[in-house]
Amino acid sequence: MKPAAAGCALLGGLCLALCLGGARGLPRSGDSEWRKLIMVHHWPATVCKEVEDDCKDPPDYWTIHGLWADRAEQCNRSWPFHLEEIKDLLQDMRIYWPDVIHSPSNRSSFWKHEWEKHGTCVAQLDALDSQRKYFGKGLDLYRGLALNSMLQKLGILPSGNYYQVSDIKDALASLYGVVPKVQCLPPEQGEGVQTLGQIELCLTKDLQLRNCTEPGEPAGSWRGAGPARPTRSLEVCEDGPVFYPPPR
Repeated sequence: MKPAAAGCALLGGLCLALCLGGARGLPRSGDSEWRKLIMVHHWPATVCKEVEDDCKDPPDYWTIHGLWADRAEQCNRSWPFHLEEIKDLLQDMRIYWPDVIHSPSNRSSFWKHEWEKHGTCVAQLDALDSQRKYFGKGLDLYRGLALNSMLQKLGILPSGNYYQVSDIKDALASLYGVVPKVQCLPPEQGEGVQTLGQIELCLTKDLQLRNCTEPGEPAGSWRGAGPARPTRSLEVCEDGPVFYPPPR
């Protein structure tokens, strides 16, 4: 896995990356209220398959899809994205938060989408109330959660063999102490198994890890990967076998 820094992270340092921030009450419309943050990681090989795109050299490690609120989209359309505000983050953004689908010349359109659709919603928190804080905190959480190294530690590696969805969920829950959400690309007609595509880890507004779902709460599904629309969409994985595709 490429991101060596993430691979060296230990669970003992996780709290240092998560224990910042507090809620700030900003004027909001009723349909923009939200209860939890979602740190969304996606697997590039599955992203390429999802949009039926011949991606050029997709990363061979889990990358950031976004940092989302659970109940909000495009909360402040008057707050545009400005690339220059995250100039000091660009080196890490290109590695850990890349646009898997589009060419490097169009990479910032993905970040623009994530800010306008999701960043403007979570900006009610002091820890996320600017573009610099939003993307910087997303990178901090990614490094602190260290999903790539945690999966390796669990022995869950891309393979031609299948895993059980319940085994992946239970193993991650044992390490993080909370229940994640695992999403898959459903099989095409004629295919026999779903494909691992996305892993979400959820946080409170105080940026503390929490379960992604509670009893009686709907599991939810794919929220949109940005400018490209897939012909098939990620869904919460069904219990049973799952394919974790090796990088192409």
